Amino acid sequence: MRFENRREAGRRLAGQLDTLPADDPVVLGLPRGGVPVAAEVARVLGAPLDVILVRKLGVPSQPELAMGALGEDGVRVLDRDLVARAGVSERALARVERRERLELERRVHRYRGDRRPVPIEGRTAIIVDDGLATGASARAAIAVAKAHGARRVIVAVPVAPPETVAALRREADDVISVETPSSLLSIGQWYEDFRQTTDEEVVAALGGAE
Repeated sequence: MRFENRREAGRRLAGQLDTLPADDPVVLGLPRGGVPVAAEVARVLGAPLDVILVRKLGVPSQPELAMGALGEDGVRVLDRDLVARAGVSERALARVERRERLELERRVHRYRGDRRPVPIEGRTAIIVDDGLATGASARAAIAVAKAHGARRVIVAVPVAPPETVAALRREADDVISVETPSSLLSIGQWYEDFRQTTDEEVVAALGGAE
């Protein structure tokens, strides 16, 4: 069943989360499209809302292949085996990391301003996006949430293919998807309204959650 928009998707998603055991949950939206979904989840669950800002470190010759991830507060997760197999030099790695760190800091400043992140150490981090295809961004977010000390990490989305859900369950404590179509050509096909979420909408959602 298709979703009317991201807010309606968030309400349906929250209905599958409100019975899950969660220790002091924090809802973390992946910008930009995951934030309006996360805002509805946080509202229904009565949990604090924040963003989880991550940047994949892509192999230079295959940018979509993640060899690691960066998060806030200097968090850096690296797959050293993949770096070695891909033949990525320290200089090339540093170049990728420098570029992605600059973009991460730009987004932190845009979305947070002077506001500090909601602490997640010892809590259940519920990572929300508007849908998953390969799950690369979610995988990076899982690693960053764990590095920040989350007790449990749950990935929650309106739609994702079953193979992506199964793969992420090897890294997260649980993965929830309202719809798991065997064929997912695009996330947008599952929404009546899938217009792009703007930076301003992300900032407004976070401001309304304070």
